[in-house]
Amino acid sequence: MSRPPVAEGQKLEIEITGLGHSGEGVGRYHGFTVFVPRALPGEKVAAVAEVVKQSYAKARLTAVLVSSPDRTAPRCPVYERCGGCQLQHLDYPAQLAAKRQAVIDAVTRIGKLDGVVVHPVLGAAEPWGYRNKMQFPVGLAAGRLAVGCFAPGSHDIVDIDDCLIQHAANNTVARAVRAALSDLGIPPYDEASGRGVVRHVLGRVGTAGGEVMAVIVTATADLPRRDELVARLRRDVPGLVSVVHNINPQRTNVVLGRRTVTVWGRDTIADRLGDFVFRISARSFFQVNTAQAAVLYGQVERYAALDKAGTVIDAYCGTGTITLFLARRAAKVYGIEVVADAVADARANAAANGVGNVEFIVGDAVDVMPRLQAAGVRPQAVVVDPPRAGCAPAVLDAFVGMRPERIVYVSCNPASLARDLAALADAGYAAREIQPVDMFPQTYHVECTVLLQRKHML
Repeated sequence: MSRPPVAEGQKLEIEITGLGHSGEGVGRYHGFTVFVPRALPGEKVAAVAEVVKQSYAKARLTAVLVSSPDRTAPRCPVYERCGGCQLQHLDYPAQLAAKRQAVIDAVTRIGKLDGVVVHPVLGAAEPWGYRNKMQFPVGLAAGRLAVGCFAPGSHDIVDIDDCLIQHAANNTVARAVRAALSDLGIPPYDEASGRGVVRHVLGRVGTAGGEVMAVIVTATADLPRRDELVARLRRDVPGLVSVVHNINPQRTNVVLGRRTVTVWGRDTIADRLGDFVFRISARSFFQVNTAQAAVLYGQVERYAALDKAGTVIDAYCGTGTITLFLARRAAKVYGIEVVADAVADARANAAANGVGNVEFIVGDAVDVMPRLQAAGVRPQAVVVDPPRAGCAPAVLDAFVGMRPERIVYVSCNPASLARDLAALADAGYAAREIQPVDMFPQTYHVECTVLLQRKHML
């Protein structure tokens, strides 16, 4: 086995030819792949190799020798140290072009699919201040209490006063919690020792009405000086309607534990998507970009192309957001979700919005869909919005087994999407077109909606 032509600590000059799946610049040094975060296609950069593997290296950018015309000055003062965003140095139209290219590359290289139309990305009208949910770790940085984001590739916390992609109310929650914990002497959790109390702070904002929820995640069953902490937050956070205590004693990277207690105010906040109002609890899944979620779900409706007499199945329905959108165009919608609490939220959301032509079922799609088929359910379309890892083969088999005219696949991961599209192509469903939607400006993430049709229909 030949040795790589790069050694750790070596200074390199590299021409960047593309962006990697995490938004880093990609170039070659004597034919050897080198990833350089914060470098852009078309640039010549100086870098220092920091990690060298057999087939690639990671390098730290030291200078931009030839700059891309798409390079722009990041707005955030801690951008270079923070891992929350990856593309602030790339102007927004170029971000959209790069995300479209990432989808094309995944479909052609991973999925080995030709002829799939990938439309230009639907960009956000406002690519700043869009996140309705904040999830910041709490710890010590330079001996002081810090609330912010992890630095890239580490669990070192970058203390943040004003995250530019967060809704302003979430930044207010973070600042208020930081000040209260410091003043009240409530210690942060230490990952290394497993000691301490507060692990994370979450903020959730109902963008339609400005309702705010603060969630304090602790490693301990008790929240010290709880009443004083609540009083401080009520004083310092405008729009606050809920303070929640979540308990997570596990030595894990998972943020939320299983036990959640509302210590003041309501259990939920409200937000609006299109014509619908949704109640959102501390653990509920809800798209973090409310405005773009309405764009995404509208695209799902168009691809499903339902008629008023048709039936549709919404697999991985979560709290029923997509389900309710689909119900406007269908005779009946079945929502399937394995998490019982999410189904309870979905049923409550349907009732609150007066939607009666939906049925939510707790269970795994692999088990539920064959039962529906045996009961005579023949869906016009199946809609699937799986976790980032995509669908297991048995789940895809369940979709195909119901022989819908169309499958609408929603994905936040182009790689797992391409893999599943290839499997569905082998099973008789061709990906006809893909509409990417930018749910996460300033980051490398992109959401896609895909229309698949049974091949005999093309």
